[in-house]
Amino acid sequence: MKMSTDPEKHARTRQGRLAGLVIAMTGALWVGATWAGNHWDWPQRTRALVDLAAFGGFAFALIVTWRIWRAGQKDEG
Repeated sequence: MKMSTDPEKHARTRQGRLAGLVIAMTGALWVGATWAGNHWDWPQRTRALVDLAAFGGFAFALIVTWRIWRAGQKDEG
């Protein structure tokens, strides 16, 4: 079995791992922060800030994923 040495494919693979890690960490931290906010009765302003940060993390991962998909489309066509 031959390993691919295409640097663009390797870069897309790393970006995919980054997107997956960002999604997983953002989700875990968001759930944890939501629990903490309910447990310690954080003000709504702080909870909204946590939600906004989570939205930013998910948006970043979505943009990276979209760029990976577009790069794959260019390689095929």
